[in-house]
Amino acid sequence: MLLKENIPVSYVFGKIKKELILVAVYSAAIYFIHQYYNFKAVSIPLTVSTILGTIISLLLAFRSNQAYDRWWEARILWGGIVNDSRTFARQVLTFVDSSHDGEQKRALKERIIRRQMAWCYSLSCHLRGQNAKENLEAYLSDDDVKNIKNLDHTPLAINELQGHDLRTLYKLGWINEYQQVAMDSTLTGFMNSMGGCERIKNTVFPSTYSVYIHWLVMFFVLLLPFSLIEFFGIFQVPLVIAISSAFFLIEKMAIHLQDPFENKPTDTPTTAISRTIENNLKQMMKDELPEDIGAMITNQPQKQAVFYIL
Repeated sequence: MLLKENIPVSYVFGKIKKELILVAVYSAAIYFIHQYYNFKAVSIPLTVSTILGTIISLLLAFRSNQAYDRWWEARILWGGIVNDSRTFARQVLTFVDSSHDGEQKRALKERIIRRQMAWCYSLSCHLRGQNAKENLEAYLSDDDVKNIKNLDHTPLAINELQGHDLRTLYKLGWINEYQQVAMDSTLTGFMNSMGGCERIKNTVFPSTYSVYIHWLVMFFVLLLPFSLIEFFGIFQVPLVIAISSAFFLIEKMAIHLQDPFENKPTDTPTTAISRTIENNLKQMMKDELPEDIGAMITNQPQKQAVFYIL
């Protein structure tokens, strides 16, 4: 995700720097050839470029909408993960009564909630193609770390461990069957959200669609100097650069938005969202656990959110 709300102009135009340089050289070359080599016979009516530009604009608008829909769906799924994580922590803390066997129950509740924090961070790394097991020791017990060590799908393995502990709670009589069903439904919600994110990640945006639009944009840029040179002369060079940059920027924006889990500035901010979930769950644990244990959890070194800038 981006660190600043005000995006620097250098960052924006840095994405299309090479294209703009080529367009500037090309349009300037067309002017000099037209001016000094008596190449005035080649001229394209402005209407042709206008019609072509309109068609490309509609195609780019449709492509941008499709890309934004993918990004927004990913954000909705992670918003559901935030809500379900809070719900699951509340269920663990309120369904399990600590009046009897208090220390044992508190330890189990803390293990389950901290495991949920680990699940969020591991899912974030898993979707971005990073090491999903990295730095989870701060949230998982030694037994949990050993259980997931040799498994490829870390978030799935962590969710399975949550299911085992849920069954333990029921067998010990610490929750009733209705509470078990409610908590299991929440765990299923995590699986559904993870599956939705993986569907977006693994469904490639049609490459032919992107290539065809890119070719049309380039064809439009190649024709544009011939349409403007009769009216603007040398001033067609900056005008072609300005018009081309608008098309190139929209195209680049769509390319970045279509893959929300590729570790780009336009990604869904999964690390920051996981950090928010961690803070929320630690606050809930502090309210439930004894004062000394709650203070110890809150004062632990905080895992820093990582922001990736291209």
